[in-house]
Amino acid sequence: MTSFRNCVAGLAGMVSLGAMAQPGTISGDTVRVGVLTDMASLYSDFSGKGSAEAVKMAVEDFGGKVMGKPIAVVVADHQNKPDLAASKAREWFDADNVDVIVNLVSSGAALAVSEVGREKRRPVIVTAAYSARLTNEACSPYTVHYQADTTALANTPRVLVSQGADSWYFITADYAFGHTMERDATEAIKSGGGKVVGSVRHPLNTLDFSSFLLQAQASRAKFVGLANAGGDTVATIKAAKDFGLTRNGAQTVAAMALFTTDIHAVGLDTAQGLYTTASFYWDRDEASRSWSERFHKRVGKMPTEIHAADYSATTQYLKAVAAAGSDDADAVLAKMRATPVNDLYATNGRIRADGRLIKDLYLVQVKAPAESKRPWDYLTVRATIPGEQAFLPAARSTCPLLKQ
Repeated sequence: MTSFRNCVAGLAGMVSLGAMAQPGTISGDTVRVGVLTDMASLYSDFSGKGSAEAVKMAVEDFGGKVMGKPIAVVVADHQNKPDLAASKAREWFDADNVDVIVNLVSSGAALAVSEVGREKRRPVIVTAAYSARLTNEACSPYTVHYQADTTALANTPRVLVSQGADSWYFITADYAFGHTMERDATEAIKSGGGKVVGSVRHPLNTLDFSSFLLQAQASRAKFVGLANAGGDTVATIKAAKDFGLTRNGAQTVAAMALFTTDIHAVGLDTAQGLYTTASFYWDRDEASRSWSERFHKRVGKMPTEIHAADYSATTQYLKAVAAAGSDDADAVLAKMRATPVNDLYATNGRIRADGRLIKDLYLVQVKAPAESKRPWDYLTVRATIPGEQAFLPAARSTCPLLKQ
C-alpha cells in the first residue's frame, strides 16, 4: 500500500488516490489537520500562533483521538504568498498524508489552496480569508468557507447608508480580498441609495498611509471605508487620527474587517466609534466567554473571530470523521454539510452546497474608553444580522454546485 501511494504521488497531474481512506478506515492510521497561516507578518496577530493553538484546543477537547486513531496537528507559514501556500498544500496532501487544511488567512493563499484541494480531492476549510469568490465563481466541492466573506462584511456600509452615510471613499488593499471587498461594499452602498466618490489602492503591508489619507480627505466623503485588514488596518486607523481625518466629525472611518487584536493595538481612544461586522465576539455570551478565557490563559490575549472559527471548524471536521467512520473526503464533507453547527461560534449554522457556512453575524461598534469595564472589553453588539440575510442568496450565486 505504501509503495502504491508513493507511485501515485510521483505521477504528475494524477490524484493521490492511494492516500484516501476507504469507508470505515483512517488513512495512515492518523488523522492529520494542517494549519496553514501567517505566522510572522501583518495577519499573524489575529491568526498565526493563536490559530494553531485554537486547533490544538479543539483536538484536545475532542479527546485527542477519533475512531481510536490519534489526531495530529501540523503547522506551516505560507507568508501570504499564494504560490508558497499551494506548494505546501501539495506537499502535505501528496507526501505527508494531511487530511484537511484549515485557516488560510489571505484570500490569495486561500484561493490557491482551494484549487489544490479540488485537484487532490481533499477538504480545505477556510476560517480566515474573506473573499466571496471562494463560494461563488471559484467554488469547489472540497472547499468550506467557514468565515464571513466580503458580501457579509458589506452589511456594515449597508446599515450605515440606511442611517444617512450616503457618500464613501475607499482605501483598499491591492489584492484579492481588497478588490472583492470594495466591489461588494460598493454594490451595497449603491443599492441603498448612497454613492462611492472614489477609491485608492495600496500595496500589501504598507508602512506609510499619508498619501492615501490625503486623497480620502480631499474627497470630502462622509465615510472612509477601509477595505484592508490586520497590520494595514491598524496603520490606517493610527494615521487617520494623526491626520485629523475624523476631527470634529468631519469624516468617519468604517473598517470592513476589524479584529479585537487590531483595537488592542491602536487603543480605544483611537478606535472608539468604529463600526464593523463580526462573526464572533468573545464576550457575547457565556459559552464564548468560557472558551475565550481558556484561550487567553494559553495565548495571552482574547481570541478573534478567526481563532473561534479555527476551533469550531476543526471540531466539526472531527465530528464528521467520526460520523462517517472514515476520513474519506467525500464522506466527511457530506456529514459536515448534513450536520448543524451549534457551538461558541455559531447557533444553528449550516453548510450550504457551495461550501458557504450560513450563520448569524453581528454589527458591532467600538466602545469609548469610559464604557470599557475590563481588559479586552472593546465592543458593543448593535444588531444581529440573520444568516439568511447576511450572505449572498443561493439564487444570485454563480456557483454551479448550487444548480445541481
